[in-house]
Amino acid sequence: MQDANDPLANYRDLFHLPEGIIYLDGNSLGAMVKTAPQRLDVAMRQEWASDLIASWNKAGWWQLPQKLGGKIAPLVGAGPDSVVVTDSTSINIYKALHAALALRPDRSIIVAEKTSFPTDLYISEGVMSGPAHLQRRLIGGAGEGQQQVLEKALAQALDDDVAVVLLNHVDYCSGALLDMAAITKKVHAAGSLIIWDLCHSAGVIPVELEAANVDFAVGCTYKYLNGGPGAPAFIYAAKRHHAHIKQPLSGWWGHADPFAFRPDFTPQPGMRAFLCGTQPVLSMLALEAGLEAFDGIDMNAVREKSKALTTLFAQLVLEGAQGFGIKLFGPPDANERGSQVSFTHENGFAVMQALIARGVIGDFRQPDIIRFGFSPLYIGFEDVRNAAKILLDILITGEWKRYKNTGNGTVT
Repeated sequence: MQDANDPLANYRDLFHLPEGIIYLDGNSLGAMVKTAPQRLDVAMRQEWASDLIASWNKAGWWQLPQKLGGKIAPLVGAGPDSVVVTDSTSINIYKALHAALALRPDRSIIVAEKTSFPTDLYISEGVMSGPAHLQRRLIGGAGEGQQQVLEKALAQALDDDVAVVLLNHVDYCSGALLDMAAITKKVHAAGSLIIWDLCHSAGVIPVELEAANVDFAVGCTYKYLNGGPGAPAFIYAAKRHHAHIKQPLSGWWGHADPFAFRPDFTPQPGMRAFLCGTQPVLSMLALEAGLEAFDGIDMNAVREKSKALTTLFAQLVLEGAQGFGIKLFGPPDANERGSQVSFTHENGFAVMQALIARGVIGDFRQPDIIRFGFSPLYIGFEDVRNAAKILLDILITGEWKRYKNTGNGTVT
């Protein structure tokens, strides 16, 4: 149910949402747009089954990385031909790190957040396993005040040896939002480059990559962009770097003349230099349907509704659950968080299982964090009020005690 004064209320009709479910897990997997099955049906029955290989040109499959990148670009404040959709977030972080390091060959340090989403850390660790001179410095922390903690730690970490800084625009656990423009400016003042992970901000926050002078950015499309499970990710590079892009995954789709089948590699100019192997066409077409929900949308309106949703939810829960062991984890000010509210509870796993049993879908992160992600396109204020009411009932009545973590991730 949506409020009559909700300016984005009509967008809910674009999505398939199961009856009786309040879906507050858009920060893990976005809801499906209603047109996705039809788009995939056409792709399978006509483009694949009937037109076969001709569809690479006839249906425009070959141009999908640039076409979809062009749809994402205005959502993240990027100019034309600065974004491509390809591969996964992890692989794109790998490419971006190498591209940045190649632009700073006289420097050897990668700076990253110690509380970063793990794949960012794993990939940066993998990059360091190459050249022996590379090192990594971990900084910062999640939760309330993350911006101040990180800025102080970053100031201490930046020196003439730092080549690149890898940061999450929104912290995946706490929802804390970093000031992209201010931090990018400080990183550049030290002569370093910056990569922003936009997985938890693309689609809910009006990101301004060009205005902030960002070097590189990556992001997934299966969360707030509603591309479907395993949907391909995107990567951005500032135009000033396009003539100098070097990344190690030199697959045939990134070749300047891919159908010449030459034994040596010459990269394509611009963003197609970030392409590697054959693209997952069906997943890209599902993403194309998901991105249609953003056609003509005002991202500032999305952000304002997001802040109102998270503020209302946090207020209702904290006012109603005093004395029942739940605490806000993350910034209390909606201007300092993404489209997410996180709480801690010593029995958070059981609380979340009780919520799911009652039709409120959020998720749990070790050791005691329960997260709720709000997609303003299909979540309304009545959804928030009902979800808060159910959560309070579970806490006050002790309903969560019916569930317990056995220690191996199962529920009894």
